[in-house]
Amino acid sequence: MTGKPKLADGHRPQGASSEVIRDINRRIVLNLIRTRHPISRADLARLSGLQRSTVSLIVEQLIQEHWVLEGPTGRLPRGRRPTFLRLNDERVIIAVDLRPSQTTVALADANGKFISQEIIVTSSDAQAAMDGLIASIQRIVTASRRKKIEGVGISLPGRYDHSVDRLVFAPNLKWRDVDIRNPIAAATGLEVEVENAANACVLAAVWFDHMEQCRNLVVVTVSEGIGTGVWANGKLVRGLNGMAGEFGHVPLDSQGPPCGCGGRGCWEVFGSNRAALRYYLESGAQSADLSFPDLLSRADHGDPRAAKALETMAHYLGRGMRMIVAGLAPERIIVVGDLTRSWHRFGSLIEAEVQAQVLPGGCVPRLVPAYEDGMARLRGTVALVLQKHFGAVSEAQG
Repeated sequence: MTGKPKLADGHRPQGASSEVIRDINRRIVLNLIRTRHPISRADLARLSGLQRSTVSLIVEQLIQEHWVLEGPTGRLPRGRRPTFLRLNDERVIIAVDLRPSQTTVALADANGKFISQEIIVTSSDAQAAMDGLIASIQRIVTASRRKKIEGVGISLPGRYDHSVDRLVFAPNLKWRDVDIRNPIAAATGLEVEVENAANACVLAAVWFDHMEQCRNLVVVTVSEGIGTGVWANGKLVRGLNGMAGEFGHVPLDSQGPPCGCGGRGCWEVFGSNRAALRYYLESGAQSADLSFPDLLSRADHGDPRAAKALETMAHYLGRGMRMIVAGLAPERIIVVGDLTRSWHRFGSLIEAEVQAQVLPGGCVPRLVPAYEDGMARLRGTVALVLQKHFGAVSEAQG
């Protein structure tokens, strides 16, 4: 038999076009410059496995497009001195971390380095909040006229359905059916990307924290509620209508306290910052407008009721993570939030709870606290915008 094989439907398989191959190679080179800069053309060829001539053509194109700059020259025992390449930090991204009480609007370069930021109050009225956010973004645009703004990335404490451009589930924000992307795009003329906060933290870990080789991980964000972002088989999992990963709203006790989602006894009403504050108040402690960082501080200064409240929170965090371990079997669980400042109080308790119910044949994932000073969501939104040019990490890694 001769000729190319046919598929079951009678059609011959189609190979990748030269344009697709060029695009993949370009993204591989661009990502190597992003992660390894300063780097020479020779090292790019060695690390990518591409021909030196191919690398040179791609690099020249990236320089012409102002994505890449040529830096200093290196030294070799003999031969031509290599010229090192780096990303152009004049290409910037506006990053937005929208939270129930406040919103951070920042400017970052393509390396994830933040140049400036502004904090504004998040109004409970969606329209007023959007007006304030647009005004803040426009201020940054005006102050950055000499830079090339690639777009706006927005992190949300809820689930955003990209198919209809609507915020569909945000119990702690208390907004419903809000189009966040299009009004900002119309007002600024910039491309806007929107993502759930936990998913943004996944992108931050993979893009900027050297986790790209970990193909299965889960990020658990602990703040007013609990969010989870899932990275499975090297890809971000969004699910139908963007609702994948809502472990925070799985009930641990159907008779438990009411949750903002309308249910009762959800994981986040037992394991969130808000839950720890509730435990402290229920113990009879006196507190006026106490914040979670205040509670951490009180525990560190010897307040036994504060320490007990945090201990209870830690136990429930571990119990909730059992769902993640049994259902997804991740290699790592990255914990993001203020609690990581006092990881000595949380880490061992959470690990003990998870280990108590590992299924036969299962493994306990590595638990990783992210000491990120509240920046993981912002860095994730930078990665969200950069994906347009650099491609998904799994693809760009070849």
